[in-house]
Amino acid sequence: MKISHEVPLCLLEQSLQFNDYDYCLPHLMDQYEEYENFFMRSKANERHIMMDNSLHELGVPYSEDRLFYWLDELQPDEFFVPDYWEDQTQSIVSAKRWIQYQNSYPNTTFIAVVQANSFEEAIICYQIYKDLGYKKIAFSYGASYYNEVHPHENKAIGKALGRIDVINKMHSIKVIHDNDRIHLLGCSVPQEFGYHKDSSYIESIDTSNPVMAAIQGLKYDTLGLEVKPTVNMNECFEMPLSEINMELLNYNVKQFKQINNL
Repeated sequence: MKISHEVPLCLLEQSLQFNDYDYCLPHLMDQYEEYENFFMRSKANERHIMMDNSLHELGVPYSEDRLFYWLDELQPDEFFVPDYWEDQTQSIVSAKRWIQYQNSYPNTTFIAVVQANSFEEAIICYQIYKDLGYKKIAFSYGASYYNEVHPHENKAIGKALGRIDVINKMHSIKVIHDNDRIHLLGCSVPQEFGYHKDSSYIESIDTSNPVMAAIQGLKYDTLGLEVKPTVNMNECFEMPLSEINMELLNYNVKQFKQINNL
């Protein structure tokens, strides 16, 4: 699996030391010149770049005109087409619309994100994306139905186990095939990914978890964490380097791979 941990602005250069690829949020490209310059350098240096649509940060996908602008300017290797939180219908409608632009960006793989309110809806959404021609599909970390698929008194652990169950069940009934390409968006608890270490179809993951945990002062133990850090990137993106415990951050990043056997 290729791994990327999103970081505050002050840690962009340091992230090159531990990230397999660079994860771009297009709304930040418009807000911070330093952020834009970093990704333009990454492109020039032939780093692998995935560009999100900023749904998680904004609550809605970033404006279409700016998404097209940065697709043209950055030409990322992969791009998450606009999806809508827990809205299967609107996400499928969007996926149908965006797949028509795939041929205009032959060097960028378009990715559709499964949005659903039940396991059954997730199956339908995934299969429709494949039928539409998407070569790579993503699963978000926070869907409410994961807690219904795998009830657990600890909601964060329940969501992690729920996503594991959803993907494994879809693979067992051959909705997901061994040669499929899947991305995992974020996580509730960091130890989730170890359950997928032998799953050839899990191609990439992104999560700021070890970074956010360090900023909050949470140290991974040998099993990971039992809670999801409450601090998020919106709150700490501009924080100065002097306020970050780099020893703890580097420890968590290293421990992330160890607990997941990656």
